[in-house]
Amino acid sequence: MANTKQKLFQKRRLRVRNKLKKTANGRPRLSVHRSNKNISAQLIDDSKGVTLVSASTLEKDFGVVGVNNKDAATKIGTAIAERAKAAGIEECFFDRGGFIFHGKVKALADAAREGGLKF
Repeated sequence: MANTKQKLFQKRRLRVRNKLKKTANGRPRLSVHRSNKNISAQLIDDSKGVTLVSASTLEKDFGVVGVNNKDAATKIGTAIAERAKAAGIEECFFDRGGFIFHGKVKALADAAREGGLKF
């Protein structure tokens, strides 16, 4: 019985999320979501269930509305790092969801690290 792409995605997503819950220690998580047209990232405090900071290509300030490529991911990573520093957040966990750590997701993570976020 073959697994579908959706089932494999869900398995990866749950595996990553469960590992993060075990080692969270109260730090927020940097959650990444990627669609065909956009990419977004948000820092979430799971103990309170609140989004602390977010950035997305849907925001017109970045000039990449409806664009989902490595350049857009880099801009989002830099923006999320700047906004996190402004909110007083320096450390977090990287939650890639079910997405493979390659390409756009990796570009976003590298830009956030260069911006000063530690994970």
